[in-house]
Amino acid sequence: MLVLILGLLLFLAPHSLRIVAEGWRQRQIAARGEGPWKGAVSVVSILGLVLIVWGYAMARADPVVLWQPPVWTRHLAVPLVAVAFVLIVAAYVPPGRIKAAVGHPMVLGVKVWAFAHLIANGTLADLVLFGAILAWAIADYASSRRRDRAAGRIHIAGPAKNDAIAIVVGLAIWALFLFALHRWLFGVAPLG
Repeated sequence: MLVLILGLLLFLAPHSLRIVAEGWRQRQIAARGEGPWKGAVSVVSILGLVLIVWGYAMARADPVVLWQPPVWTRHLAVPLVAVAFVLIVAAYVPPGRIKAAVGHPMVLGVKVWAFAHLIANGTLADLVLFGAILAWAIADYASSRRRDRAAGRIHIAGPAKNDAIAIVVGLAIWALFLFALHRWLFGVAPLG
């Protein structure tokens, strides 16, 4: 479990700097340059991600069951993850109405994804992994919206075709994970 926790700390800490230390972060970028800063953050984040995967795999080998989720939570998680994938894709396509409505679709997508996995799984490792990511995403989303309001930033809606792209691509990736990749990557078939 320590490897998982260390991985989460290394991954989430650099992603939390805008929440807790925006001024310090800006000073570091100004002093070092944006490229080196992003490079350092990427290296730390990748190391964290590797440790998360390794630590979670070790924890799953000897699970500590905290609760047995009701079957309906697994059924609810499937469409929630579909919504999460659409939101995440909406962050990377040109702005549409989805992006204008939620402001930060990537972070909202991560919130939905983490919540879906948290309600559908009941081990200590699941609580640590998905609970930490959910807590981070809640804090980051609130912080991002506050920064938007403080800067007077308004997210302008683009054409509906951008939303259509986000929906089609998001659902295609979701289906790929649902029917093939999730089982191949994680050894768990979401549909049983």
